[in-house]
Amino acid sequence: MRTLQEIQATLEVAKLEPAELLPSVQCISFSESVSSGDYCLMELDETLCKYVESGQRLIIRGDKDEHAVLCSEDKTYDLKIADTSNMLLIIPDCKTPDQLPCNTSTRCVMHCQIFGFAKSYWELKKSRPKLRKLKKCLLENPYNGPSCETERNADKSKYTMEDLMESIQASEQEIMQQLQQLRACKIEGYWRILELDYEIKLLNHVTQLVDSESWSFTKIPLQVCLQELELLEPREMIEHSLNSYGKAYTSDGEVFYSLNEDEVCKSTALMLLQNAVKFNLSEFEDMWQQSVPEGMSTRLDQLKGVALVDRNSRPQVIFQLNVEDLPENTLDRFNSLFNIRAKWTEDDIAPYIQGLCGEKQTIGSLLTKCARSSMQNGVKVFSSRRTV
Repeated sequence: MRTLQEIQATLEVAKLEPAELLPSVQCISFSESVSSGDYCLMELDETLCKYVESGQRLIIRGDKDEHAVLCSEDKTYDLKIADTSNMLLIIPDCKTPDQLPCNTSTRCVMHCQIFGFAKSYWELKKSRPKLRKLKKCLLENPYNGPSCETERNADKSKYTMEDLMESIQASEQEIMQQLQQLRACKIEGYWRILELDYEIKLLNHVTQLVDSESWSFTKIPLQVCLQELELLEPREMIEHSLNSYGKAYTSDGEVFYSLNEDEVCKSTALMLLQNAVKFNLSEFEDMWQQSVPEGMSTRLDQLKGVALVDRNSRPQVIFQLNVEDLPENTLDRFNSLFNIRAKWTEDDIAPYIQGLCGEKQTIGSLLTKCARSSMQNGVKVFSSRRTV
């Protein structure tokens, strides 16, 4: 351990004026159990640092065959090892200048021990949540109504939120948002995705009741709806359908729902397309309009991101292409899209790549980076930068 006299002598040799330095001196030495393998360092930005200091947790997620990610309550970060030429010392008791006492008139010595060292640290980069696995897990045992919950189905995989958070590389908030997008329902403590046929069956019960009661699609009384339909399906499933396809509001103390016309039309289209490889576009549009509730209007722009029209074929056709089923990796996503179609207009490809854009990135800049542009019959189209 150094003494004040030794420190003073060192300052004189270094030709440093003690008056220009802080009065507190920190002497650093290696502890007897110093190790380089017991610690990992991670660089946090100010926001994450305050998040941890407030008592919140950061969780590393990923299976053995996955690249690990770090998750806060609402964000996901990629983890990357950064090497450094400087030795990084881990000194728990060491203080920064702003933490040292500066109002003392006498010089004091503080002894700190090095408990570990490292030559690399973890860097964090905000990333998109990896949610494709979520749908895959839920589709292992889709829900088709209480009458279909046989003993055979009961033995299949079911997932609680805790199970999903252990398996899915995303934050809890991002997982919950995706569950809502998938219209998943919590049944007896487990998150289940509904079979499309059952989902449409529930929706048809609601729309047929609206028609028979001459209600408006923008003012469906919740309690009356539940009372009228509870003999057909469980009340919680009817309410789930209303939450999936509508928005609740209160008027004169009573809860009402307003159905989202675009969502109702989209799900009806998916039901028609689910078993068809390709569907004659003209015939599809006629059948689609006839299948939706009276008073609702179908439009092809309601199907952005779930179906694709091929206007170059004769006759023109439409087929299901759901963005949720495409690869999450940017390069793999583009390769998959260019395998399906060699040349795309920006309007056609945009719904399938907008989720790949960074925080300040536009669809145009992403296409410039990942695709080659050319003109075809006066229209700008995009193709692969390499042979697919």
